[in-house]
Amino acid sequence: MANSQKPKEARPMKHIDRDELYMNLDVRIQYLHSFLDFNNNDIIALSTGAKYLKALIPAIVNIVYKKLLQYDITARAFTTRSTSFGGPIDDLSALEEHSPQILHRKMFLRAYLIKLCSDPTKMEFWEYLDKVGMMHVGLGRAHPLHVEYVHLGACLGFIQDILTEAILSHPRLPMPQKIALVKALGKIIWIQNDLFAKWHIRDGVEFAVEDDEVIVEKEGYLHGKKVLGEDGCAEGEENDGSETPTSKVPGLCPFINMAAGVEGLKVAEDQPVLKT
Repeated sequence: MANSQKPKEARPMKHIDRDELYMNLDVRIQYLHSFLDFNNNDIIALSTGAKYLKALIPAIVNIVYKKLLQYDITARAFTTRSTSFGGPIDDLSALEEHSPQILHRKMFLRAYLIKLCSDPTKMEFWEYLDKVGMMHVGLGRAHPLHVEYVHLGACLGFIQDILTEAILSHPRLPMPQKIALVKALGKIIWIQNDLFAKWHIRDGVEFAVEDDEVIVEKEGYLHGKKVLGEDGCAEGEENDGSETPTSKVPGLCPFINMAAGVEGLKVAEDQPVLKT
């Protein structure tokens, strides 16, 4: 008896233009979205979980800077603006969490984390993450900052660890919502990791942007537009009340102000998440 089964159709292979990966940020982001399956389910998880994440930000900022000040190689960046500087430096023991330069840097980390809670369907979101990568290799700033990739990757991993523990230990979020939020955040953090690597590694060096092509802007600005507010919120975004005065009181559990009552996630059809 003849085999009536139809032969399986080969899965179509997507073409990715290597030149475009290095020369066109839109193409790179779309490729990463596709490879990581970053889709509407992730957008929903991030949207419904944003108030939980924002409530964590003050604690995360303090925890991260405690960590950065534990090592001389990361602490020196706050005085020399470089983790590779090998010359004589001031006494790093004078640096503490409430030093003016540390408070200043905390403000920008807080603003950055709030930006991560904004709308990832807008290309501006990913452009800002790419600019953060660029700014850590001494470009795009009036006062250059050089932080080597090993420290950036370690810091991202540390932040992801804090977020994962906080989300998974939340007493009221259903497990499917916890899983969805952890997955979505992991994808964003790994795309940020790629955008750090993009400015550090030599892959695609033939497509590198010349230093004189980079426009120097104030911190918190993108394409001449202010995207981070004075209070650390994304421009045009107001504090939704998820951060209360008690979130900054020393000695309290850092997750005490995590909001409750996230709505159930809805499954949507997969489709490109960037708005045109």
